[in-house]
Amino acid sequence: MDVALGLPVLIGLIAVALLFDFLNGLHDAANSIATIVSTRVLRPQFAVFWAAFFNFVAFMVFGLHVAQTIGTGIIDPAIVDAQVIFAALVGAIVWNLVTWALGIPSSSSHALIGGLVGGGMAKAGISAAVWSGLSKTVLAIVLSPLVGFLLAMMLVAIVSWLSVRSTPFAVDRAFRILQFASASLYSLGHGGNDAQKTMGIIAALLYSQGQLGGEFTVPFWVVLSCQAAMALGTLMGGWRIVRTMGLRITKLTPMQGFCAETGGAATLFMATFLGVPVSTTHTITGAIVGVGAARRVSAVRWNVASSIVYAWVITIPASAIVAALSWWAVQLFK
Repeated sequence: MDVALGLPVLIGLIAVALLFDFLNGLHDAANSIATIVSTRVLRPQFAVFWAAFFNFVAFMVFGLHVAQTIGTGIIDPAIVDAQVIFAALVGAIVWNLVTWALGIPSSSSHALIGGLVGGGMAKAGISAAVWSGLSKTVLAIVLSPLVGFLLAMMLVAIVSWLSVRSTPFAVDRAFRILQFASASLYSLGHGGNDAQKTMGIIAALLYSQGQLGGEFTVPFWVVLSCQAAMALGTLMGGWRIVRTMGLRITKLTPMQGFCAETGGAATLFMATFLGVPVSTTHTITGAIVGVGAARRVSAVRWNVASSIVYAWVITIPASAIVAALSWWAVQLFK
């Protein structure tokens, strides 16, 4: 597509990408605030402001490794054009809206990856995929909730041992304060990993249109726009999913909320520094299940947890199918 001729389309697609980022913040607000709300440390309206602030400032802490992976490591940058990006965004947005309406904490990240794969393969077949980057991402689907689960369970054991001589009231009071720090770290990790995915999409689009001077980079205005869109989405809440994440999986105390958020944040920090686009939804869900299971296995509502796992399994193929159909629809109306 000619760069000058396609400029209005380019601007429109950037707007759609920022809409996805906004919906990502809306959809995944629960990841940042579910535990601190469910333990009643913060009221929901204050919790979203707390999370939104740390979502926004995350770019000051992390590099742009995840954006690089999304932009060049999922599908071949050579086949990326406006139609592929449009199809990817439609696939991700449609799946996000469906799961948000149903209150299912699926992964916005993997919806976007599925959309990229579906749009890319609809255009160029199986050869469109960058299998090294895609396999690393798929592996993270399994590892991120598992690491979050194990870290949170270990933290519960360590904290319980350290608090054995303290009264329940003293423990509760201390972890109500500490949960402010753990919620901040998780929101920072959420903003650092998730906003970069949209940065990668916009940068790939700009690169395909010859707007980056022949070298794949992420302009600073893209970084600020994506962080702001995600923070604004977080401000709008996402209460259906907060209820599932914070109340339906297991009941949490402030100590358990601290352990879940800290375990999840550590997982996100590691993944973001390594450039792996993990799911913040998967990570915090694994951590919440971990703290529940550390108390006793029956404390976890396994039927709720299993329904979430089913949503994880079908997210990438479902969003890929929607994206592929969108790409074909564009060809019909060209």
